[in-house]
Amino acid sequence: MALPLKRSATSLASALYRSFSRSLLLPASSRCFSVLNRPPPNYEGHIPLTRTERLGLALGSGLMSFLDPRRGDLIAAFGEATAQPYFIYKLRDRMLLHPTGRRILRDRPRLTSTSLNVPRLRSLPSNTLGYAYAAWLDAEGVTPDTRAAVRYIDDEECAYVMQRYRECHDFYHALVGLPVFREGEVALKAFEFANTGLPMTGLAVFSAFTLKKAEWQRFWDVYGPWAFRNGAKSDDVINVYWEEELETDVDELRTRLGIEKPPNLRAMRKAEREARKREKMAKEAAAGAAV
Repeated sequence: MALPLKRSATSLASALYRSFSRSLLLPASSRCFSVLNRPPPNYEGHIPLTRTERLGLALGSGLMSFLDPRRGDLIAAFGEATAQPYFIYKLRDRMLLHPTGRRILRDRPRLTSTSLNVPRLRSLPSNTLGYAYAAWLDAEGVTPDTRAAVRYIDDEECAYVMQRYRECHDFYHALVGLPVFREGEVALKAFEFANTGLPMTGLAVFSAFTLKKAEWQRFWDVYGPWAFRNGAKSDDVINVYWEEELETDVDELRTRLGIEKPPNLRAMRKAEREARKREKMAKEAAAGAAV
């Protein structure tokens, strides 16, 4: 019995070796996708990932970006890792169903300081979207050129959709007047989640639980309800050709899209600080009078 078993084991080993050798001779397109056999990129900068790698990227970047919301690179990676295989395709399909969305996909415009000519926008009438956008950039100290390039979306057209979403983000800020500090970002991400359905924007909403008590109260009472209501009922903001709306009256554009402008967050925070200061001074004066 030992001899047949030995021959059987030898035959099995030989078969496995021949199979492995043949696999090495196959063209890359015919082999299984693995860490050691990564297919060629589908576009410049693309990094194909296995399912295991994508899961690891989603978990790692999601946890770290939740703990440190200032890490834009991790937020970008989490957005890409979780957008596939469903959500980014749904967003792309909504663009294909809209005439302006189809034009954007065909033209592939990019939003940069050069393409937008920010100095010209500053000279536009104060009621225009272009002026509001330039004023918002100046007030917040940001530029259109800070958005990371998409790397982990496999489909080339869907990669552009994700890039377009990122580059349009500052226009959403300018349109509704929300600032870039955490409280404003959480409110805008809630709006984006209700409007685009991208999982990354939904995770960002959970960071509201890390806000200070007064900030959380404002989000719960004012900005959260505003964000979910307006994001759900308004037109798809991914289908706005922002480059063609720069000279449009910003109030008119909000009305056309079905978006209500939220209360001024900076003014509300300032008023609350001044109220607390007056209350403190009144208490100190009362304590001094009692002495």
